[in-house]
Amino acid sequence: MTDAAYDDDATRPVPVWDLAVRALHWGLAGAFTLAYLTGEEIWTIHEVAGFAVAAIVGLRLIWGAVGGGRALFSDFVRGPATSLAYLGDLVRGRPRRYLGHNPAGGFFAVVLLLLTAATAVSGWVQAYQTSSLLGALMHEAHEALANITLGAVILHIGAAVLMSLIHRENLPRSMVTGRKRP
Repeated sequence: MTDAAYDDDATRPVPVWDLAVRALHWGLAGAFTLAYLTGEEIWTIHEVAGFAVAAIVGLRLIWGAVGGGRALFSDFVRGPATSLAYLGDLVRGRPRRYLGHNPAGGFFAVVLLLLTAATAVSGWVQAYQTSSLLGALMHEAHEALANITLGAVILHIGAAVLMSLIHRENLPRSMVTGRKRP
């Protein structure tokens, strides 16, 4: 093999995110955005978008258990000590590059799934309860969870931009194409 051929192979993007992971990621982003923007203004659309969020989270949990490669939670969920050590390396300016999720990103992916699930469940309970006290409590919880989730989404986007700059790669594009440089 010539050096030129070796260099081409070394820079050719490799598969990282399968179609299911990408479709569920962008589907969840779209459904949450639609639910958030419609809020109390357009109840039917908000409710359908909320059910879509719940269904997508459920599918992602299943795919995280039975999918393959980097879709599996066992591939990217690490303990708190590993995630904190990674954040320490990031603060010191020497974060290791990962082909899939880095330890902090893996932890945060789980946090986002839990927040979106809790937001969807609280909305469902609010909509289908019979007690006015429970309804009022669930309404407040649902709004608070939706706002916390939005904050987490903004943090997620910011982290993707920051890591793209640090590692000189377009992470949002990789979630569209499914490929990253090796």
